[in-house]
Amino acid sequence: MSAPAPSFTFARAPRVVFGAGRLRELPKLAGSFGRKALLVTGARSFARGERWDALTDALEDAGISVAHESVEGEPSPEFVDRAAAEHRDRGCAVVVGIGGGSAIDAAKAVSAMLGEPGSVVEYLEGVGTRTHSGGKLPVIAVPTTAGAGSEATKNAVLSQVGPKGFKKSLRHDRFIPDIALVDPELTLSCPPGVSAACGVDAFTQLLESFVSTQANPLTDALAWSGLEAVRDSLVPACTEGTDLAARTGMAYASLMSGMTLANAGLGVIHGLAGPIGGFFPAPHGALCGTLAAPAIEHTARALRAGQGPDCPGLRKYAAVGALLCGTD
Repeated sequence: MSAPAPSFTFARAPRVVFGAGRLRELPKLAGSFGRKALLVTGARSFARGERWDALTDALEDAGISVAHESVEGEPSPEFVDRAAAEHRDRGCAVVVGIGGGSAIDAAKAVSAMLGEPGSVVEYLEGVGTRTHSGGKLPVIAVPTTAGAGSEATKNAVLSQVGPKGFKKSLRHDRFIPDIALVDPELTLSCPPGVSAACGVDAFTQLLESFVSTQANPLTDALAWSGLEAVRDSLVPACTEGTDLAARTGMAYASLMSGMTLANAGLGVIHGLAGPIGGFFPAPHGALCGTLAAPAIEHTARALRAGQGPDCPGLRKYAAVGALLCGTD
């Protein structure tokens, strides 16, 4: 763990509403912001299932009118620009992102661009030159996968795939969702492959924020509890998909990974996965899993050569290894 730091900054966390069955609270939560909600979902699964019909009926019964946008895969700047233009003057009071990290990031980006001039590209890190004001509509994030932690982060990742592709963030401290509504029941239908890729994403985010040079006692505590959840829950969540306890553990790990990366940052695994994802339409979690072992090995060699075998970074890697192997 990190020694007490002389100074550090910790971004605000969303209001967290966590637990099985708590999706039923969404109408009340959304209604606290107003009477018109823009729902942003992925193009598959949730928006085509029985839960979708039940949810939209419940929202309408609560007096909330619903508009809907669906995003296919990772959101592109074109999607954000079109959706923001479509709903800018329609009186939406809250944006609700329901889905994996891509759907939630899309919701965050659309919320941020409803009142901002120009294209979202102009505000992306490493691409644009304009500074976002931080203005946005309230956002409720409802994850249906356990991995990205987007329900607790201050950025929205947008992708432009192709020879001149990029994967860049729209970022501001105010972009952290207002409410993270985490109902592990929503992940029960997640296929094993998707569960594994998302789970590895959560693991690498927890690991990288734990060993980050920007880590502090708060992020260390959150990351460690998330890593414990990964140890106990990742394999059964993938092999026994209806195990609600395992799904709950991974939903918690994902939430913790979002909080820790928002405050301690990430490392070489995500530093490589992001650019690769801009050139090839590969699942982000699968990229992180593929890169994890060689990236950790390279980092460990560099730490040993530069700081010695007993440096803080290597001690942290060793602690995580012992935790995962059951020898801690």
